[in-house]
Amino acid sequence: MLTFIARRVLYTIPVMVASSFLCFVSVSYAGNPLAKLYASPILNPDIIPKIIHQNHLDVNIVERYFYWVQSLFTQKLGISLVTLQPLLPDFERTMGHTFQFVIIAETLAIILGVAVGIFSAIRQYSVFDYVFTSTSFVGFAMPTFWLALMLQLLFVYVWKWWHVRIFYTSGLNAVPGGPDWGLDRFQHLALPIITLLIISFAGYSRYMRASMLDVINSDYVRTARAKGVTERRVIMRHVFRNALIPITTFGALNVGALLGGAIITESIFQLDGMGQYFIIRLGNGDTYAVMAYLMITSVIIIAFNLIADITYGILDPRIRYE
Repeated sequence: MLTFIARRVLYTIPVMVASSFLCFVSVSYAGNPLAKLYASPILNPDIIPKIIHQNHLDVNIVERYFYWVQSLFTQKLGISLVTLQPLLPDFERTMGHTFQFVIIAETLAIILGVAVGIFSAIRQYSVFDYVFTSTSFVGFAMPTFWLALMLQLLFVYVWKWWHVRIFYTSGLNAVPGGPDWGLDRFQHLALPIITLLIISFAGYSRYMRASMLDVINSDYVRTARAKGVTERRVIMRHVFRNALIPITTFGALNVGALLGGAIITESIFQLDGMGQYFIIRLGNGDTYAVMAYLMITSVIIIAFNLIADITYGILDPRIRYE
């Protein structure tokens, strides 16, 4: 197992280098990070050449890439080209906000999606199965931005008609700088959580149902029933465990989709998270901040794919890593 993990990590290094270089080139030519400095009426024009030289903006793109890689490791994600401030404090703040609602949404989606998928498979073609199958298809069809906007409109009208504040439709706290946890924070994060929960729930429930039906009809399950094994033991011991393998794959892939959905969700609900930070920095042409975001999300996605590979071996003893 350790050899497998080491080999997988080594394989990702050239992939990360090649993909990061292509992203760096694309982002570098997407905008001018010093545009606001040039437009500032109070900035001394003599300072701009110094800023350009200090941030290696006067060298070719290949050299700039290697300077950025150096700053990524030696300066803890580097320095913003727009604010000229370290990037690490910004990411510590925004990552905490993003993980608050993403982790909750993903956890609830897994629990509810797997439970509904199992019950739908056991009660195939029942009223319950038809209802949640239809619900899942609706969840698949709804774009994240549309669902987020509909939830905003719904609770705006709830406030307008009944004058009851159930959930807030934007921001992280009623008072800037409020507590990270508590009822007020939950009321602000509830709609983003519901948005990502509905989208992810649809995927988990459909994949779990399909995987359960595939395993239920296998020969070894029929053999277990023929031996007199109770139905509960057949489902939990023989069916459920093997049906989790496709769900593991979907869960690992869904991490990237969640982070992408978080960009849209945070923009609509005006949350100070990684997604909104990425959009703002990309609009400002802040190459180093955008690249730091891309590298962090890439590492997270690679880590979850590695966890999924390890989980395969735990769920299915037939899988061996050499």
